[in-house]
Amino acid sequence: MRITLSHRHTAALLFIAASAISSSAIAHTGAESHIHNSFLSGLAHPLFGLDHLAAMVAVGLWSALSARHAGRELLWGPMGFAAMLLAGAVLGLQGLALPAVEPMIAVSLLATGLLVVSRLRVPGLMAALGVGVFAVFHGVAHGVELAGSHSAWQTLAGMLTATVLLHGAGLAAGWALRHRTVWLSRAAGAAVALMGGALLAQMA
Repeated sequence: MRITLSHRHTAALLFIAASAISSSAIAHTGAESHIHNSFLSGLAHPLFGLDHLAAMVAVGLWSALSARHAGRELLWGPMGFAAMLLAGAVLGLQGLALPAVEPMIAVSLLATGLLVVSRLRVPGLMAALGVGVFAVFHGVAHGVELAGSHSAWQTLAGMLTATVLLHGAGLAAGWALRHRTVWLSRAAGAAVALMGGALLAQMA
């Protein structure tokens, strides 16, 4: 029997595979550190730092899956995450060191994964603030790494561009899966949540 998949299903399966691979990686450890010194390196980091990739795509997925209809409602979560990521990065550049950055990044994966699974609807501003809290920790982690770099702002511009693109990919995949193959979106969310749980367990 031949099984065929649409492009939308293939993209969603690729996301699940990336999330599953990510479960073996610890965020921002020495083994995963990148030298950030250009727009292109900033653009690449979220794509190869799979903890960030999963979190950003998951925010887009959740926003599309939980929205009642197309419009501004879709953008609250992604806009909140991107804005607070930038704010956190600026704080990190100024030398702010928040406690428990790595555990909070792991918790962000757990939380956003569960949001995708549940398709929980949250009012716009609350959605932005909810994911934005986690984004601050992602941003601070980057800002601290970039402190003292002469090209910090170029690198942050690349990271922010990648963040927006990944949110867009999540929105597109989530919108395609809103009314079909419910198990696929839930599997993607579960993979992200499990990755967050695995990271927390490794830090314990």
